[in-house]
Amino acid sequence: MDAPSADTHLARLAGAIAEPARARMLCCLLDGHARTATELAAVGEVAASTASAHLARLKEQRLVESVAQGKHRYFRLAGNEVAAVLEGLLVVAGAPRGEFQPSTPSRLRAARTCYDHMAGTAGVALHDRLHAQGWLETEGDAYELTAEGAVALESLGLDIESARRSRRRFACACLDWSERRPHLGGALGAACLQLSLRRGWVRQALDGRALTLTSKAQREMPELFGLA
Repeated sequence: MDAPSADTHLARLAGAIAEPARARMLCCLLDGHARTATELAAVGEVAASTASAHLARLKEQRLVESVAQGKHRYFRLAGNEVAAVLEGLLVVAGAPRGEFQPSTPSRLRAARTCYDHMAGTAGVALHDRLHAQGWLETEGDAYELTAEGAVALESLGLDIESARRSRRRFACACLDWSERRPHLGGALGAACLQLSLRRGWVRQALDGRALTLTSKAQREMPELFGLA
């Protein structure tokens, strides 16, 4: 049989988007935050079993992808191309979309530890800043420092070679459970947290996972932690 033509592919893709519950799920994911199947079932106003079938259809058409984090599985848009298509359709439809409203306590949402690296708004800002500066690049399902990034972090006092000798992944994305966007995990993420503690940019709570960004961080590194 002949391979499906482009218009056939388009019809299948449009059909996946057109169902109201699936459309609501996709629009919800447009803000860049990942969500669980349970959350998307509520967004789509369908039962959990129905949501699973919808999400399977969206994955089949490569509109969404799933990522496991700890005990949970999250769903997010499959790429920037999908987001661009949906944004264009929303412009044509003339419909606004809601904003992500996290339910995490504000003290933990701002900054906290995730195992041994930094999470929360500050952790996501650090992750994004390293990418925006061209210090970190994606290699497959992991991250690698660029030559410029290695020089920059070493100048701040981070021991890169020690992080590389660790018996774990050097650098990777870790999905943040409050922001639902990646923060920096792996040995490099742990080294960044230790550097931040040594330099006095953050303080760690004695009785929990909360981190506090200090006035020194505001003076010396506001862009690095999203304080600017």
